[in-house]
Amino acid sequence: MDRIELPLHAVAHSRAGDKGNRCNLSLMPYDPRLWPLLAEQVTEARVLELFRHRGATRVTRYDLPRLQAFNFVVDDVLEGGVNGSLNLDGHGKTNSFRLLSLTVAVPRELAPG
Repeated sequence: MDRIELPLHAVAHSRAGDKGNRCNLSLMPYDPRLWPLLAEQVTEARVLELFRHRGATRVTRYDLPRLQAFNFVVDDVLEGGVNGSLNLDGHGKTNSFRLLSLTVAVPRELAPG
């Protein structure tokens, strides 16, 4: 299978929310056929490494196969959360854009035209 490497935002979208010092990131491929490939490539370890510089200590991924979606919970990434952080993005809304900066390899025929 011929694959090409693309930024995740080319094949999926994400939303972010917060609960205290945790960030909640949803991830949904535009094409449900990509869900198994994203399951292989967008791992807890990769997401943790992406946010480690922000103090993240753990990532838990919840697979939602019937929705062809994922939910990532990133611990200790919000510098104390909205009430305790001087960060301009205390809610962590921009973290979804950071997640979408990861690269993934997808079959050429499923890549956006």
